[in-house]
Amino acid sequence: MALKYLHTMVRVRDLEASMAFYRLLGLEETRRNDSEKGRFSLIFMAPPGQPECPVELTYNWDGDDGLPSDSRHFGHLAYEVDDIYATCAHLQANGVLINRPPRDGRMAFVRSPDNISVELLQKGEALAPAEPWTSMENTGHW
Repeated sequence: MALKYLHTMVRVRDLEASMAFYRLLGLEETRRNDSEKGRFSLIFMAPPGQPECPVELTYNWDGDDGLPSDSRHFGHLAYEVDDIYATCAHLQANGVLINRPPRDGRMAFVRSPDNISVELLQKGEALAPAEPWTSMENTGHW
């Protein structure tokens, strides 16, 4: 039996806020399906040059009252980054809370507007510990 990865789907409450968050991470829209009949939109966003690794943002036009307030049952999305410190600084400068700072120069966690945990992992070896990250406490949960 052969398997092929297709995508990870997350439901979103505010499509524009969610798309803005994933753009801050560096993802770009690769395709979209707006269904007038089904009253939903599917937006696929992936890292540049990696259209085979998308996250599917599912937006129900009429809302989704059944969506849990805390999506912890989902787990997380994970992305490798070239510079964990620069990435976290960029996200923080744009209003994203760093829930688990990259104190170890290797790993951080943030949350999307829909409470989806996103793990950021340093490409290659961990960076040398550096401020302000080494003394920054965790905020909330991830």
